[in-house]
Amino acid sequence: YEAFSKNLKLGLHEDSQNRGKLADLLRYYSTKSTDEPTSLKDYVTRMPEKQKNIYYITGESRKAVESSPFLEGLKKRGFEVLYMIDPIDEYCVQQLKDYDGKPLMSVTKEGLVLEDDEDEKAREEQLKAEYEPLCAQIKDILGDRVEKVQVSTRIVDSPCCLVTGQHGWSANMERIMKAQALRDSSMSMYMASKKTMEINPDNSIVKTIKAKFDADKNDRTVRDLVNLLFETALLTSGFSLEEPGNFADRIFRMIKLGLAIDDD
Repeated sequence: YEAFSKNLKLGLHEDSQNRGKLADLLRYYSTKSTDEPTSLKDYVTRMPEKQKNIYYITGESRKAVESSPFLEGLKKRGFEVLYMIDPIDEYCVQQLKDYDGKPLMSVTKEGLVLEDDEDEKAREEQLKAEYEPLCAQIKDILGDRVEKVQVSTRIVDSPCCLVTGQHGWSANMERIMKAQALRDSSMSMYMASKKTMEINPDNSIVKTIKAKFDADKNDRTVRDLVNLLFETALLTSGFSLEEPGNFADRIFRMIKLGLAIDDD
């Protein structure tokens, strides 16, 4: 399979007539199949009754995707996620929209549908309303670096993550395109990911930032912390930092604070 997987995926991208047959031959590691790759057919047989979609994550390496914050909510619900770590997988899933009547859904993009019960949905709506002023404030601080800020259902432990638009490039695709020697800059501008920041209302960092914001809307530390959260989320969500110098300065300030060093 290692020898011919790229040819299979190329065929899947180009040969629309035999797409179904070729899809049967695909193999991927996943959150539940860690020792040997699984087929899409086996994935479907393991799906819980309430799961309607086939979930996947694209990334640079297995190590990078295994520790991704995007998997937290799905693991908690018992949903399996396929690891697509070959650059050609990005082109492959653009053509393979579904398998066995189940839509393929990226866990790093907007519009992720998680089958929650009514109690969960009611709680989510309540948290959205509660955190709306904080989301507006974070959007105000980050400006056009994010398209919008909203409460997340996909993360459990991490404070935040950055998701991309349904039809734009994923963070992984953006990385692949940046590496192209003859890339078209105008295409990059058009297709580059419009980022949505999703915050986790159950995370202690986010709760404390909300408390600080409620106490004083102009607190400078909130502004600094929001920028730091955004830049950290860029890294954990698979993007690259546009201004690593600024990020380093913020980290050094935090280290000084931790060591109780006063700036002169």
